[in-house]
Amino acid sequence: MKTILITGGAGFIGANFIPYFLDKNEKVKVVNLDALTYAGDLENLKELNSHSRCIFEKGNICDRNFIENVFSKYTISGVIHFAAESHVDNSIKNPDAFIQTNINGTFNLLDVAKKFWMDAPNLYKKEYDNARFHHISTDEVFGTLEATGLFTEETTYAPNSPYSASKAASDFIVRSYFHTYGMNVVTTNCSNNYGPKQHNEKLIPTIIRKAISGESIPIYGDGKNIRDWLYVLDHCKGIELTYQKGNSGETYNIGGKNERNNLQIAHKICDILDLISPKATSYKEQITFVKDRPGHDFRYAIDASKIENELGWIAEENFETGIKKTIEWYLNKYNTQ
Repeated sequence: MKTILITGGAGFIGANFIPYFLDKNEKVKVVNLDALTYAGDLENLKELNSHSRCIFEKGNICDRNFIENVFSKYTISGVIHFAAESHVDNSIKNPDAFIQTNINGTFNLLDVAKKFWMDAPNLYKKEYDNARFHHISTDEVFGTLEATGLFTEETTYAPNSPYSASKAASDFIVRSYFHTYGMNVVTTNCSNNYGPKQHNEKLIPTIIRKAISGESIPIYGDGKNIRDWLYVLDHCKGIELTYQKGNSGETYNIGGKNERNNLQIAHKICDILDLISPKATSYKEQITFVKDRPGHDFRYAIDASKIENELGWIAEENFETGIKKTIEWYLNKYNTQ
């Protein structure tokens, strides 16, 4: 039974991915490596506490010795790399952590994997002939769009925040290991995810939490900034498919085709809460506009036709179905805390 390393598995997307991956791949063991910073929580994986094919290792991807020991201890034959600092506001306040984790940490993982799996450029060790490194990235590396157009895999990188710049750098490092060493890598760039297990600081959990607590719901600027929203389980399905079937050296964009601006998101959540948990006045009365953040990109939107046409992926949830499931999950979470 082969063993793959999943980094950042206690975070939002990773904690949704690992149960899905284990269910889809009954002959694979998973080592979940997570530093358990503020964004990682093993409660996100409590359904796997007694799972025989899931092992947890606490550690930092910036610690090369630790990474080398993990590869040796578990004979790692694949990597799916989620671990990253990812909150844009935090990158503005403390960019150093983003450079260290997203760039140096990714390099450590790549370089250890190369040395563990390969004897020389373009020459894999026989027992690691199919070993693959899958790097999870973001559409924010492409910068911002005007009112029309979509990000494709050929869109020029133009990151505008320390977060997106650090992710862009990590994407290029992964690319270089394919072109220089012939390493078997794939990269996926996703649009904004939403769904169960997302950290409280993110937009949709914040709107839900503030709404039901009776606090002001903060919306940056005029609320017109647009994102393409992707339900997290749809993203997980795209990742698993790309890891198994994507062409080496390729990148694949994964997007939900659900463009909404931040004010529309807030209004939709309030409308649903007004129906399922009504109070004397509409939750919309709590919406408050706050000072915009520096360098706030206007619009992101992904063209996912490559992964759809080449690998057969399709998003199963539209925003209306996905947001209802998400609200119900958070209501249950916040009401039981």
